[in-house]
Amino acid sequence: MQPDVAMPAALSAMTKPDRETLQEAANWYATLHGEDASPADRQAWQTWLNQSEAHARAWRYIETVSQRFAPLRGGGHQAALAGLKAARHESPGRRRVLGGLTAVFGLGLAGWMGWHHGPLPEILMAWGADHRTAIGEQREIALADGTRIWLNTDSALSVEYREDIRLLKLTRGEILVQTAHDAKDRPFYVETRYGRLRALGTRFSVLHDNTRTRLDVFESAVEVSDTAGSVLRVEAGRGSGLTAGGIAALRPAERAREVWYRGIVVADDIPLQALIDDLARYQHAHIDVAPEVAGLGIIGVYPANDLGRALAMLENTLPIRINRHTSWWITLEPR
Repeated sequence: MQPDVAMPAALSAMTKPDRETLQEAANWYATLHGEDASPADRQAWQTWLNQSEAHARAWRYIETVSQRFAPLRGGGHQAALAGLKAARHESPGRRRVLGGLTAVFGLGLAGWMGWHHGPLPEILMAWGADHRTAIGEQREIALADGTRIWLNTDSALSVEYREDIRLLKLTRGEILVQTAHDAKDRPFYVETRYGRLRALGTRFSVLHDNTRTRLDVFESAVEVSDTAGSVLRVEAGRGSGLTAGGIAALRPAERAREVWYRGIVVADDIPLQALIDDLARYQHAHIDVAPEVAGLGIIGVYPANDLGRALAMLENTLPIRINRHTSWWITLEPR
């Protein structure tokens, strides 16, 4: 299993260093982890590190990010992950999966997962989900009533079909839903921690992360309900969403949220930073965009799982250059 790239609490709590110092730290990281790193290199790095608190802070930031993408090291972590995989394979029910997770916590997995994945309750829910995708993976699911669902990269979803309701629980990630007519006329809901979305015979997408649930409606309508009981009807061609503060304002639906299942990322006159944020969801990499070029307007279609090609397309059409410090630390800078 590859490490999850959701922003860990330890990283989000840090004050991000300035770009220049961060670039220096990234360069030092690449130097020290190169095959030809020498004692002189390590001494020079130590001198740089001791020059200021800003250097030390930048180095801590780089190390934190590196742990999100570098392979796991150490027998304890490997044993914990092996135990976790065994727990998942041997426990088909959600409760048994969670029991298996508890059994391997003694190997240090709880600490590792809390660092890499975020809040523990959502980690457990994701591991116990009926359907999961890894980073860069997409999957189509056909439900018993004919409803079709597409899971985007790094997503977790559970399905509960009962006599009185059809319910999807989206723990994290993104889904595209094409509902089918139900012979029992059961209502169809998508639920996240921020509230519920009721499909009114429709095609729509839901994107859920640590801070919000985003809704884009492409056919018919969806009814949005927050935890306080407020309700908003969202028609085709419109979007809304949910946060801890309630229901978001209406806005135009975003075309990119309907076509990602084809393995593409669509930029419809959006800032470069927004495009990179979307591309980064499919990658085991940290992609930094210089403020000078972050606001450049982008129109185009880019491959979701071919980062090299996507970046080459951007470099060929924009006044930017791609700087690869390591295989997982990439920056986009003014040319």
